Amino acid sequence: MTTLAAIFPPRAPEEIGHVARAAEHAGLAQLWIWEDCFKESGIATAAAMLATTSRITVAIGLLPVPLRNVALTAMEIATLARLFPGRLTVGIGHGVQDWMGQAGAQAGSPMTLLREYTTALSALLRGERVTTHGQYVRLDDVALDFPPLIVPPLLIGGIRPRTVSLAGELADGLIMPGGLSPDDVRTAAGQFRVSRPKGPAAIRGPGDVVVFVAVPAERPAGDIAATVNEYGAAGATHVAVLPAQDDADVARFADVLGREVSPLVAP
Repeated sequence: MTTLAAIFPPRAPEEIGHVARAAEHAGLAQLWIWEDCFKESGIATAAAMLATTSRITVAIGLLPVPLRNVALTAMEIATLARLFPGRLTVGIGHGVQDWMGQAGAQAGSPMTLLREYTTALSALLRGERVTTHGQYVRLDDVALDFPPLIVPPLLIGGIRPRTVSLAGELADGLIMPGGLSPDDVRTAAGQFRVSRPKGPAAIRGPGDVVVFVAVPAERPAGDIAATVNEYGAAGATHVAVLPAQDDADVARFADVLGREVSPLVAP
């Protein structure tokens, strides 16, 4: 089954409520946002959207880990997850290295940071007490006082083989950015699933594969649905769509996706 979602790209914060309400009113199951430097906070945007709606799931794809202390990220995610149980999905990733450099947060080994960060964040969200002295992540007897009652799915964003394998090993899913072909998605999805933990000790399921796709807002609903279904057939469990034009009316586009495209997406 492929879930159709809309993307709210970083825009003026004043549009957040309008777009979220439009997406929910149109019947969409999920609305995606991300934390782009230096535009808007993923956590704050998700909070506003969740507070403005009552049903739709809000997914952050993604939070750049070099910018964020892992304990603070865990606290923020836990707060949202308790306020809006079952309605939050969170993605994390390396971040754009040039932007990380601008912010004075560039890591010498992004893979080491992402592995340490994912491991610690997952444990904290599960309510565990964590002590770790890694190269980047250092925690001394840290536990959340109010961990999530429903732990939100934690995904990793990336397209390179090492990051895809890390997502399969440690996360609940993989996020792939726009610009990839269905064949690219098929290859990455296969690698992600091969990397999933095996055997009786494996506590995670097969995992989600999320693909971001940009399409012209004026394309017929049938064409958009065909594109979504093509990525679904390649292994994507969720396809998040945004209009190709930066100045498009995102609220109108979300409405079109929910009312016209969604019924044409293969279950």
